[in-house]
Amino acid sequence: MIYTVTLNPALDKTVEIPSLTVDSVNRITTMRTDPGGKGINVSKVIQKLGGESTATGILGGNTGQAIRSALEAMKIRTDFRFVEGETRTNLKVIDPVNHTNTDLNEPGVTVSEEILNGLLKELLLKLHNGDIVILSGSLPKGSPKNTYGTWIRACKEAGAKVFLDADRELLLEGLQASPYLIKPNHHELSELMDKTLEAPDELEKAARNLMKKYNIEKVVVSMGSAGALYITAQETIYAEGLKVPVQSTVGAGDSVVAALAVSEESGRSLEDTIRLSTACGAANVMCSGTQAAEYSVIEELMPKVTFRKL
Repeated sequence: MIYTVTLNPALDKTVEIPSLTVDSVNRITTMRTDPGGKGINVSKVIQKLGGESTATGILGGNTGQAIRSALEAMKIRTDFRFVEGETRTNLKVIDPVNHTNTDLNEPGVTVSEEILNGLLKELLLKLHNGDIVILSGSLPKGSPKNTYGTWIRACKEAGAKVFLDADRELLLEGLQASPYLIKPNHHELSELMDKTLEAPDELEKAARNLMKKYNIEKVVVSMGSAGALYITAQETIYAEGLKVPVQSTVGAGDSVVAALAVSEESGRSLEDTIRLSTACGAANVMCSGTQAAEYSVIEELMPKVTFRKL
C-alpha cells in the first residue's frame, strides 16, 4: 500500500486572469477548486494511474470536510485526523497572457506535537513491510522542524520505504533520517548545496554526495521543462522534458512522485519508470489547477519520452 501524508493540505482555488495588473481591478475569466496539498495531489495521480493509496494527514473545519468528501468522490481512500480550526484555501492565479503562475497560500491550522504523534502512531499500526510512505509539502504551524525526520525513522522501522519531497530546512532535517528516495528540483538542490547548479553533471555530483552522506537509495532531480535526472547507486539517466502546452505547473512534481511510487510498488524497470514519470509530469502541466491528468493522455505521451545514460 502507498500512504500519502499531507500535514498542511489546502483547498486549491485556481483562477485565470488575463493580463493580471497589480493595484487595479482584475476580472476572473475561469475558476475551479480542487482538494490540494502535495500528498493529496500524489494520491489523485496514483488513482488515475490505476493504483491505490491512502491519503492521510490533518484537516479542519468545513474546508477539511469538503476536501475529504471530494477525495472520497474520486474513490481515494482517506484516513485524516480532524483538528480545531479551518483548513486553508490557497489561491492560484494563472495569467495566460503573460504566462505567469502566482500562488497566494494561507497559513492553515495550528497543530501540536501531541496531535502529530497521535497521527503517526495511527499510521504505524497500519504499515506493513514494503509499504511506501510519501512525505511531502509544508508543515502546519506548531510543528517541530524535525517532524519529517521523526516520521521517516519511525516508518523505516516499521519496514516502509519513505519518499521525501520537501525543500529548505524540511528537506535538510529529513535527510538526517535517510529516506529511501528524495525528489528535489534543481533550485532546491542548489539551495541545499549553497551554490547554483544547472548542468546535469553538476546536479548529478551534488545528488551523489547526498546519497553517500545520508545513505539514500534513489534521487530524482526535476529540472522543469529541461527534464529530470534519475540517479541510483548503479547509474544516472537524464530524461529530456516533453514539449507540451502548459496550463498550470502546479502539481507537476507531485505527479512525478506518484509515478515513482506506483513504479516502485509494481517493480517497474528504471527505464519504464522514467517513461511513466516523465509523461505524468508533462500530462499534468497540460491540466488547469491541480486536477490529475487522465491516463489516456499519459499513455499517449509515454512513447515520446527520450532519455540517455550519463
